[in-house]
Amino acid sequence: MNAKTVLIVEDEPAIREMVSFALARAGFEVDEAVDGGEAQERIASRLPDMILLDWVLPGTSGIDLARRLKRDEYTRDVPIIMLTARGEEDDRVGGLEAGVDDYVTKPFSPRELVARIKAVMRRTVPENEDKPLEVDGLTLDPGSHRASVDGNALEMGPTEFRLLQFFMTHPERVYSRSQLLDRVWGRNTYVEERTVDVHILRLRKALGPSGYDRYVQTVRGAGYRFSSRS
Repeated sequence: MNAKTVLIVEDEPAIREMVSFALARAGFEVDEAVDGGEAQERIASRLPDMILLDWVLPGTSGIDLARRLKRDEYTRDVPIIMLTARGEEDDRVGGLEAGVDDYVTKPFSPRELVARIKAVMRRTVPENEDKPLEVDGLTLDPGSHRASVDGNALEMGPTEFRLLQFFMTHPERVYSRSQLLDRVWGRNTYVEERTVDVHILRLRKALGPSGYDRYVQTVRGAGYRFSSRS
């Protein structure tokens, strides 16, 4: 299984170095940013599996960045742990309401932080999510976030990847647009059902050159299904 990547967003070098060292020793891959702008650049370059986010940052505050990340379809599923010296109940509630998954008050021990990270990942990553999937030569590896055919990578966006992963784990069953929105986008996402059609077209386009687009089938009046049968 590939090592999970943790992005540390912290402007204090000593804390960033301590956390980075502890996470590397625990087997995580580590990326770093000193403010919100750099964090967004790092996320655009590579989506992390977890974000450790300091509350007080230069420019955009950590809490504002957390709200922005949770509103964005690309980043909304990435768990966030807030690192802060603010330990009052109102501050903790404010952080959780912004969408963060846990809250660690400074000073903290590296050992405790690693334990909290592993606990959050267990909660937010379903069991067996990292298990590679294969259907008639079409392979999807959630751990490396790659889909391929005969070793040749397929180019697709993060939503198309999640849609394909859902289809491959739920073959031969018809799902309506509203069901797909709930299962792939999430119940708290407010988007039109036509959004599903747009991403189905994009997924078919990504699968088209290898011939697997025919597996994503339209069932008139009902929705979509993933099937190797004609």
